[in-house]
Amino acid sequence: MRPSDQPSIIDKRQARRSFERAASGYDEVAVLQRETAGRMLARLDYIQHSPKLILDVGAGTGEATHALANRFRKARTIALDFALPMLQRARRRGSWLRRPRCVCGDAEQLPLADHSVDLIFSNATLQWCNDLQQTFQEFLRVLRPAGLLMFSTYGPDTLSELRQSWAEVDGSTHVSPFPDMHDIGDAMLRAGLANPVVDVDRMSLSYPDVRGLMRDLKTLGAHNVTTGRQRGLTGKGRLRAMFKAYEQFRIDGRLPASYEVVYGHAWAPAQRTRDGVTSISLESLRLGR
Repeated sequence: MRPSDQPSIIDKRQARRSFERAASGYDEVAVLQRETAGRMLARLDYIQHSPKLILDVGAGTGEATHALANRFRKARTIALDFALPMLQRARRRGSWLRRPRCVCGDAEQLPLADHSVDLIFSNATLQWCNDLQQTFQEFLRVLRPAGLLMFSTYGPDTLSELRQSWAEVDGSTHVSPFPDMHDIGDAMLRAGLANPVVDVDRMSLSYPDVRGLMRDLKTLGAHNVTTGRQRGLTGKGRLRAMFKAYEQFRIDGRLPASYEVVYGHAWAPAQRTRDGVTSISLESLRLGR
């Protein structure tokens, strides 16, 4: 099997280690993540929802968790991440009165009780999950009836310049895979989520050289961690060849790094059938849903 034919599966253990190492410098370079979180929070202005318990999945250093706690002051917030050093920073953010509860766990296997959460907020996390349908099923499992899921992730055009430049050098996997918007929507429907909505935005960062991009990706902990990645150090010759290939994208003296940002939201059905029994939330009866 050639390297390019190997399945692009996220190595969760390596991904966790990568984000553990990245925790100390993450906030310095998380420009895009901060922007998408802000846009997700702005979308909440148009949704009527008053959660009592909020779960921030893939909370990182807790910036969005803190913003959610300030927005919904009567709600309890939980920051969940699979990298403990990230959660340690999230725990220290803000005043001690508003500090979130922190849970170290994987989005694909949430260590929370069924029907316990009113709002799941997940920014730039789903691309680190290997089974989207399983992940959405987990989200649905912990959501209370009529609970809300809101997320962002990255689509396949993300880092397209870097991917194309490496492809001109060798057949190895150098950029992690990103799910397609339509696959995300299908996975939401198969998982049983109600009224799913998915849309795409295009964003771009620019750098004076490729080293700057690669340095930021490493600092974020967002470099390639697929099982099909090339092991060992990349030779200087191939690295120089990739740098040269990337030059074709230079515009006005800067090199772009494109991101396809996928936003989505959906609801837990107000009525759910399990083992032949239909459950209806008290809240949905009050609202006449």
